[in-house]
Amino acid sequence: YVCSTWGNNHFKTFDGDMYQFSGVCEYNFVSDCREAYKEFSVHIQRALNSNGHPVIQYILVKVKDTMVYLKPNLVVVDGRIVKTPYYASGVLIESNEIYTKIYAKLGMVLMWNQQDALMVELDNKFNNHTCGLCGDYNGIQIYNEFINGDASYNSITYGNMQKISKPNVKCQDPDETQALPSCNEHRDECQRLLTSPAFADCRLRLNLEMYIQACMQDKCACKGKDDSFCLCSTISEYSRQCSHAGGHPGEWRTQNFC
Repeated sequence: YVCSTWGNNHFKTFDGDMYQFSGVCEYNFVSDCREAYKEFSVHIQRALNSNGHPVIQYILVKVKDTMVYLKPNLVVVDGRIVKTPYYASGVLIESNEIYTKIYAKLGMVLMWNQQDALMVELDNKFNNHTCGLCGDYNGIQIYNEFINGDASYNSITYGNMQKISKPNVKCQDPDETQALPSCNEHRDECQRLLTSPAFADCRLRLNLEMYIQACMQDKCACKGKDDSFCLCSTISEYSRQCSHAGGHPGEWRTQNFC
């Protein structure tokens, strides 16, 4: 199972909930949350780039006692800059111009496109043992993330709860009272893009409606600007998730599109 985040602050948990959270602090993306010895943790920090789009600024991965710090085109292990492929104590790190990947022997694969999109796949031995923006991996949607006992949280409250507190860092929590716009005027376009013939092999593998909703939010957020970030990031994610689910997306990018 995978948990991912991409584009305009979209998240999809291990259990399949999809939500938006626009925080720019450092957050626990996913960690082993058993009381005793935590086997791994992944923290992320987003920021807005020069075009005003959210990108992942850095990722901090701890695997047992190894600390890996990733930035675009930079891999630092235990405080030393390393060349990839790098292998030590059960951790393999590979990177090329587009992706950085970490394979951890304990049962984790992490893949980052060095921009907006991060995907983490976990062995099912971690079922019910994780916490963070990816949820608890118990196989049940909503429960323990957005509904916990008698309390229910919206996605922004839930996201704010995953903040890593750093005494010397000031960063603004997103406002929990803001509702998302409905963006219905973009439905037809998003549906057309995501049901193009290139994705014929994906339809039955993924929840299409979730990606249509994410695409609609992207179009709204970009206020009609035709910039590729608004259009392409959710379609790219749909394509990645389809491949991951065993599908074979066709060539959907063209010279003038994405």
